Amino acid sequence: MKPNALLALLSDRRIHSGESLAKELGVSRTAVWKQIKRAVSEGLEVKTIRGQGYQLVSTLDLLDRDRILAALPEECRKLVALTTLSEVGSTNAEVARQLVSANGLVPIVLADAQTAGRGRRGRNWSSPRGENLYLSLGLTFRGGFEVLDGLSLVLGVAVARALQSLGADDVGLKWPNDLFARGQKFGGILVEIQGELQEGQVQVIAGIGINVHMKEAPGIDQPWTSLAGTWPGRAWVRNDLAAAIIDEVVSIVNVFESGGFEAFRAEWQARDIFFGQPLVAREGTLAGRGAGVDNTGNYQLETEAGLVSVRAGDISLRVVP
Repeated sequence: MKPNALLALLSDRRIHSGESLAKELGVSRTAVWKQIKRAVSEGLEVKTIRGQGYQLVSTLDLLDRDRILAALPEECRKLVALTTLSEVGSTNAEVARQLVSANGLVPIVLADAQTAGRGRRGRNWSSPRGENLYLSLGLTFRGGFEVLDGLSLVLGVAVARALQSLGADDVGLKWPNDLFARGQKFGGILVEIQGELQEGQVQVIAGIGINVHMKEAPGIDQPWTSLAGTWPGRAWVRNDLAAAIIDEVVSIVNVFESGGFEAFRAEWQARDIFFGQPLVAREGTLAGRGAGVDNTGNYQLETEAGLVSVRAGDISLRVVP
């Protein structure tokens, strides 16, 4: 029994007996009880009402492949191969598997839950079921590895555009790949090069994680927020959010491939949360003020010696307290 099948039955928030759920799903009542227990352990609130059954209390926002595809413009829909999963170890890993037989399409994977989600530098990414957006895309670019300069920043611009179209104002970008709102992180982008350069092409996997409904995140050691927490007046629906992001990313990477990062530099810098801030880098050996990015996406610090650029793979920037 797939977890989403049970949750879909409970999504009307009515009371369902264990017997009726078991019959509908073709499983035992014990199997139903185990899935209820698992859903609760993953953060969903489900009431057990003695003598009556189970009632879902939490807001449920399950992925629907058909709904996402229907929300995409026709020209975008023709370019993608979309997969939605109830659960996966990592959406990035699943896209890597699909890239082998992509046949010119952009493989895209979304999941209601991840069990092995990762952020930058291998950090764990909190991935509770049905709370957030876990989306990965397989992208292919003509040329050598240098064509990827600034890609994670361009993807940040694409996501910010999508969120703004849905009512999220003042989305900030933290170099090189984090999404911020009012001083708190709510998402991130992880770009991984897939394999070696082949036939003049380079393949990458772009993983995008966004906190949508999440209210608790044990083990997170930095200020964080969610779309619902920052913009509570919006009815955030993950299917609509996924469609908006997919459309923007597919559109933007075509422009990026032909023109590089320079076309997006000003837009990225307009959202730069580091700009003008006192910063340190290279384990405290470099200090200065945030001065935006150069035309290849490296971050610049205004120091006593002038502008100094730093690369994403070399250092982390942090604001001086």
